[in-house]
Amino acid sequence: MQVKELEGQVGMPLFDRIGQRLTLSTAGEYYLVYARRLLATLKEADDAMARFKRVESGLLTVGMVSSAKYFLPQLLAQFHREHPAIEVRLRLGNREQLAAWMTANEVDLSVMGRSPKDFASRAEPFAMHPHVLVTAPGHPLAQGEDVPALALAREPFIVREPGSGTRAALEDYLERHRLQPVQVMEMNSTEAIKQAVMAGLGVSLISLHTIGLEWRNGLIAAPAVEGLPLMRRWHVVSNAGKLRSPAAEALRYFVLERGEAHLAAMFAERDVLG
Repeated sequence: MQVKELEGQVGMPLFDRIGQRLTLSTAGEYYLVYARRLLATLKEADDAMARFKRVESGLLTVGMVSSAKYFLPQLLAQFHREHPAIEVRLRLGNREQLAAWMTANEVDLSVMGRSPKDFASRAEPFAMHPHVLVTAPGHPLAQGEDVPALALAREPFIVREPGSGTRAALEDYLERHRLQPVQVMEMNSTEAIKQAVMAGLGVSLISLHTIGLEWRNGLIAAPAVEGLPLMRRWHVVSNAGKLRSPAAEALRYFVLERGEAHLAAMFAERDVLG
């Protein structure tokens, strides 16, 4: 009934109907763009009124890259316990997707490694983000103590998709050491990469914060390799052109103040890094 009422107001069909299935028509695709703009403007208005009232309540949408899903939900649970009037929702995406969502005002804050390119962002570091080489426990590299970077030239690498911060970190490392991997297998999931590494299909450079469970249980190895760990940083990122709501400001402060200690408590980095 609501769809029919909306189409009646617009004066043309917004959906193509095939049996019980609905898909957006061409007019519907255009209308969706404007509907999203309207919703983003309404949210800006709500945020502005909340700033006047200085009320820390309402809905807060937080974006995160896939590597952050291993620690951010637990950190947000702590935040919600201290700020129960703020409802927090999570959206998972790569850097480019998060930038698009922040531009469209669909995401208030994002947690990621590198801030997006071609996006006026305010990126503030809150913790170190080490990347390590991972192998199967029985891999020859796992038996060595000081593995030279040159030894990786013979290894097949399993990598994330282009646009991923993890992929960029690996490419920087390979370029710095003038290495060309023998074979590259591309996967768009850290979980899939870990499974492939544990199965012996290759090695990978991934975030230390994604392997805690597997490493502690002896399912994956993180050998000491020349030039590693590659130390990057976690950032909390927002749209530089937008004023944050009191709820978003409260979360930003919470992450900057508590994020590093939270990661240290969750991951035994010193054990992995020697």
